[in-house]
Amino acid sequence: MLKENYLSRMDLSRLCDKAEVELEVPGTVLLVLDMQDFFVSPDSHAFVPSAPELVPAIQLLVKEFKHHGLPVIYTKHLNTRDNAEMMGRWWRDVITADNPLSRIHSGFDLSGSVIIEKTQYDAFYRTELGSLLEQLRTTTVVITGVMTNLCCETTARAAFVRGLRVFMPVDGTAAMNMELHKATTLNLSYGFSRPVCTASIAESLRSSYGH
Repeated sequence: MLKENYLSRMDLSRLCDKAEVELEVPGTVLLVLDMQDFFVSPDSHAFVPSAPELVPAIQLLVKEFKHHGLPVIYTKHLNTRDNAEMMGRWWRDVITADNPLSRIHSGFDLSGSVIIEKTQYDAFYRTELGSLLEQLRTTTVVITGVMTNLCCETTARAAFVRGLRVFMPVDGTAAMNMELHKATTLNLSYGFSRPVCTASIAESLRSSYGH
């Protein structure tokens, strides 16, 4: 599969819905999916070339959410040979807890945030995410991280069918190449989530809180 760092050289704003973003606050939660060194570090065989470009954009959202007292939830993908199920057969390699690359990238401030371990693409599958979002009285999720067409897309669809409003910023997720990234963006925009930019999400938060 062709791997490419398209975020560093392409203007994705043309894929974004230019209409104003109106978030329900409180009620909106930021999800940061699998921003682990396994995908972010160039030393990893599973390196997603555009993943490092995501870090500043997601950091901006994390800062805004924390500043306004809104929840930030990180996921960490970890597998054993038993719970990997079909992922183990498809990829043959899994992220184990003893792999140093399994840690969340050091560019993120994890203080005050919840970290949920997951075993499948869907962050709701056999995790506490659903119950946690219910406790937080969540109405809206903003999904960021990797990969656009795998964990991010699967979680976005799962959130939607659970009655949650979904935003998945075009410049807030990454896939292995532009074709996969764009295809997922277009598919989700037809019936699951609005394709917005991270700057629009941040601006909506500032407007909601009057600054």
